[in-house]
Amino acid sequence: MKPILIGSVLLLALSSCASYDGRMGGRLAYNGYYDDSYGPIYDGYWGEGDTFYYRGSNSGAYLRDDGHHVRHDQGVQGHGYHHIRGHGPREGGHQR
Repeated sequence: MKPILIGSVLLLALSSCASYDGRMGGRLAYNGYYDDSYGPIYDGYWGEGDTFYYRGSNSGAYLRDDGHHVRHDQGVQGHGYHHIRGHGPREGGHQR
């Protein structure tokens, strides 16, 4: 009985780390290309109208990428975009 209980707990713990439909452990996952115009990005998310919202620290407010420095594609070759992947807030946990 004890091995089954331990196995069940481990399986539950591992499943919370999995990524499904753009979510990573209950958080919204993002992929994109960024040109470093805002400096380091702590986290972010794709919002309404396919606009990217980001913040530079874990305590900052989310800012809207009005300059389109984060994109879904690599952009024009030679403009310094590089791939970024990370996580944003839990769904509904962001502030605009």
